[in-house]
Amino acid sequence: MRVVLSTYGSRGDVEPLVNLAAELRRLGAGVRMCAPPDEEFAERLAANGVPLVPVGLSARALTTAVPGPSSLPERAARLIGGQFEAVAEAAEGGDLLVATGMLPAAAGALSVAEKLGVPTVSVTFQQLTLPSPHRAPLAYPGRPFPPEVTDHRALWELDARTVDELFGAALNGHRADAGLAPVEGVRDYVVGDRPWLATDPVLDPWRDVPEYGVVQTGAWLPHGERPLPADLVEFLDAGAPPVYVGFGSMPLHAAPDAARVAVETVRALGHRVLVARGWAALDAVDDRDDCHVVGEADHRALFRRVAAVVHHGGAGTTTTAARAGAPQVVVAQAADQPYWAGRVAALGIGAAHDGPVPTGASLSAALTTALAPETRERAAAVARLVRTDGAAVAARRLLALADGGARPAAR
Repeated sequence: MRVVLSTYGSRGDVEPLVNLAAELRRLGAGVRMCAPPDEEFAERLAANGVPLVPVGLSARALTTAVPGPSSLPERAARLIGGQFEAVAEAAEGGDLLVATGMLPAAAGALSVAEKLGVPTVSVTFQQLTLPSPHRAPLAYPGRPFPPEVTDHRALWELDARTVDELFGAALNGHRADAGLAPVEGVRDYVVGDRPWLATDPVLDPWRDVPEYGVVQTGAWLPHGERPLPADLVEFLDAGAPPVYVGFGSMPLHAAPDAARVAVETVRALGHRVLVARGWAALDAVDDRDDCHVVGEADHRALFRRVAAVVHHGGAGTTTTAARAGAPQVVVAQAADQPYWAGRVAALGIGAAHDGPVPTGASLSAALTTALAPETRERAAAVARLVRTDGAAVAARRLLALADGGARPAAR
């Protein structure tokens, strides 16, 4: 049994697939993964015995370069072309392909699988890309929706048109070269009629939509924990639990002073600080011993030992902090992150910071909420409800689909 996993995006798009790959291998399946060629991704896959098939340019370089919205069609063409090249080789003879990540990349991977006759499953790590009458879609950069349009279904129709305008020509050009018919409705082609939602139902409750059946597996968390670096353990052992500050794959161009503001604010509240470098390359603001800077570390092991987690609101970080019972402050930067900030606040397990740029006053107010005893009590209660078996559930379902003949790749 051979399963091919395909994604393109930041760590939040790659890490869940790494966890799924590990579960698939535990069940005896062969796994290959198509992903950006970033060294950190290759190392994580190698540690789990999964070969990386590199696709396109470095995701970190692409993210930190901050191209303007006008370049979206050009970037999409490169992403789709990379999928047609890499996935075609990786998926040949495969039993199943799982596609996720940036929409044009997923469309390319699914097209390759269609050409090869390999069954497919489409996955998303947040529900905001799934059309629903219960909420509006996210707008693409530089393409806001008309303010007079408020009906959700009408907005989703506009979203479908925007996706076709941005990505349709590039996708259908590559499909024509491969001898495939053009796609009418790129977004719906990617979503399909039975998409998978790899999120926790407590943190991210899904309301059914009659048009298609969503399979919610739970979030794809890692099976175990990796040891923390020795210098980090030494810092944690040397005093009271610190407040963690990290923004993952966000370059923080809108908030370049975030590290200094966070360190000074946390100190003013009487806590030690743990700063995660991330893709913004955050660093210490001075050499005081109440602040430690960490690079790569297992969040599952780390977040149980902190007083609170200040972060950007990625799906993975939000879920891991919730599972650890760590109160959160979400300083959302873009995309689905405001949604996760709202969920954290609604569940009472932390605070949604007001806007993407923290100040001393705004961050202090949010941290005061997160550090309150009642917030920690609520976070501990919710932690007991968060599922840890999502990747295992998904792996078993995938192998059952492959054994029984998954739905055909033609969509």
